[in-house]
Amino acid sequence: MVVQDERRLPNLARVVASFAKLPHTQFLGMRCDEIGPARAMLSVPYQDRLIGNCRTGVLHGGVITALLDTVGWLAIAALLPEATAIATLDLRIDYLRPAQPGQTIRATARCTKITSSIAFARGVAFHEREDEPIAQLTGTYMLGSTGFTADQAAISGGTGPC
Repeated sequence: MVVQDERRLPNLARVVASFAKLPHTQFLGMRCDEIGPARAMLSVPYQDRLIGNCRTGVLHGGVITALLDTVGWLAIAALLPEATAIATLDLRIDYLRPAQPGQTIRATARCTKITSSIAFARGVAFHEREDEPIAQLTGTYMLGSTGFTADQAAISGGTGPC
């Protein structure tokens, strides 16, 4: 994993640790490949158990949706000075082409605007090149909305809020 902007290292390390404890990131095998203020890159290695079409071997679209939603969240969390609950308000995913069987899916996102209560992110999912996207994300997220932060997953031993 590459961490950009060493002045923010303690906060970014906390964000990555929180990300790694989330049950869905563990189940899907998500990896944080890069993080910096307002930007993140995640990946999900190809796994047979995530196939959505048995004839073609293409991964289920829900894997891509979860990856894009999570990378949007991570890009926003990397900007916040302390642990803050972040809830997805609106998530638009445009599927542009099928993922290729056997290949890792990567996703990048950037926080495009942040206010005291709302943040916006845009991103893409791809295999090797961002300019050849599989899907694109436009997301709106509420800040401080639920009282639950990803850090609480870490406190509960990585089992999440339940």
